[in-house]
Amino acid sequence: IVQECEELMDEPEQIRNIAIAAHVDHGKTTLTDNLLAGAGMIADADEATQLVMDTEEDEQERGITIDAANVSMTHEYEGDNHLINLIDTPGHVDFGGDVTRAVRAVDGALVVVDAVEGAMPQTETVVRQALREGVKPALFINKVDRLISELQEGPEEMQQRLQDVIADVNELIRGMTEEMDDIDEDWTVSVEEGTVGFGSALYKWGVSLPSMQRTGMSFADIIELEQDHKRQELHERTPLSDVVLDMVAEHFPNPLKAQPFRIPRIWRGDDDSDIAEDMRTVNREGDIVFMATDIGMDPHAGEIATGRVFSGTLEKGQELYVSGTAGKNRVQSVGIYMGGEREELDRGVPAGNVAAVTGLKDAIAGSTVSDKEMTPFESIEHISEPVITKSVEAKSMDDLPKLIKTLQQVAKEDPTIRVEINEDTGEHLISGQGELHLEVITQRIQKNQGIPIQTGEPIVVYREQPQEASREVEGVSPNRHNKFYITVEPMADDIVETIQRGEASMSMPELERREALQEAGMDKDTSQNVEHIHGTNVLIDDTKGIQHLNETMELVIEGLEEALDDGPLAAEPVQGALLRLHDARLHEDT
Repeated sequence: IVQECEELMDEPEQIRNIAIAAHVDHGKTTLTDNLLAGAGMIADADEATQLVMDTEEDEQERGITIDAANVSMTHEYEGDNHLINLIDTPGHVDFGGDVTRAVRAVDGALVVVDAVEGAMPQTETVVRQALREGVKPALFINKVDRLISELQEGPEEMQQRLQDVIADVNELIRGMTEEMDDIDEDWTVSVEEGTVGFGSALYKWGVSLPSMQRTGMSFADIIELEQDHKRQELHERTPLSDVVLDMVAEHFPNPLKAQPFRIPRIWRGDDDSDIAEDMRTVNREGDIVFMATDIGMDPHAGEIATGRVFSGTLEKGQELYVSGTAGKNRVQSVGIYMGGEREELDRGVPAGNVAAVTGLKDAIAGSTVSDKEMTPFESIEHISEPVITKSVEAKSMDDLPKLIKTLQQVAKEDPTIRVEINEDTGEHLISGQGELHLEVITQRIQKNQGIPIQTGEPIVVYREQPQEASREVEGVSPNRHNKFYITVEPMADDIVETIQRGEASMSMPELERREALQEAGMDKDTSQNVEHIHGTNVLIDDTKGIQHLNETMELVIEGLEEALDDGPLAAEPVQGALLRLHDARLHEDT
């Protein structure tokens, strides 16, 4: 299979990069097992309960996926062999960051929904994450066997229930795609077009309209076989893996079709540059552009960066730039994932593929890696912020350096975790998406790194925000010679959201930032005077022609940041404050 994959890597028309995403426990990992068995990569057992993609011990124990896992497989469809690079993502809300990162590397998302439970809150979140990245959805409705065996539904009731699920998912897709000007085709899913499949991942059978026409199966036949417990026969007559992989091969775009559309959404560089042309045409002879979407640790090989090659060919021994860091990193090996195993290749991995690379020591999840200096990709926007914090300390002082190193590694692997050292108390604080998230991280520090640690009780993180405009306040420097006049007011929610989503930041060209803020409702004069953005707080310089202000501005900003990180009410971070510097009186002698 590795050989087949290697041969197909050079045929971008035959490549499909997809992610499987769903609410927790709707059957993503079990479905992935089916696809692996169908592709001949694992033994085809009676029931798909092996959870091959959950490679970590704690995943097996808890029965949930914690880390997104990659696998490449091949599938023959209409006489052509296809290379399918698949990422199985976690469904639990605490690990939503993994889904956002996985979606950046792929062009299609297979959304899985439980037939009994229907579309759930996390289903909505994953659909939104996919569409925001310009990734095309398809739908698989799982656990249809439960409608027959547990709910005893007949063909009409069953079809009605399935139609309701499809309608819910389409409503989500329609609501999201209406705002996108660059999607000209209809991305909603439909049974007639073959972008919806049904079945049971546990009993390994599945159908879609094209497969029913091919095999002559009807809903009545399925109900009859399921009621007679002839599930093996059902699996043999209409195997799930064929139905899903056919759907993937036919309806998901290949890199040649997807990249011209996705690049403008995720990259803000110059459209007319050679590098933009290389990425749009998936040019394997072009400059190298690789985006790391996941960093993992291998005890033997060290750090492994997994991600998408958008242009050029990645090979061993190349010296590459990593965005945001100085100097170059040397690629030590390149490979692909086969389930939990990484296969190193003797050849390069060309554009359009998902690759696993070692040697990029400066890369973090979200880095842009290239052989020439270039505008990096847009940072990956995580929907939620860390909301729960607990303290971690090493039981013995000797382990402290090792613990600090491990915590830095954790922050590198998972950008949704925030690690800080409280200088007053010397505590290490880690913040994450939920209690489970932190529990998993602290367990892994103890088990994998062998560092005995003590953790405090988890606490919820709060935010502070001004509720109304203040009067003008005079701030005086310690030597009483310099005076500043400042007001604070709450900022409109739309503007705060624009900043949170990264649509307005100080790293953007000034004109673009001004337009984005005006679109969100900031008035023209204010948007022209933005001096600094810290978190979701904005400093406006409304002064007119004051000498020497530039030299002191840095200090003003530094003082502001300190005050905003440590709010006046409860010493929690401040958000959504608009600060105006109206006037300043500075002594001419510095």
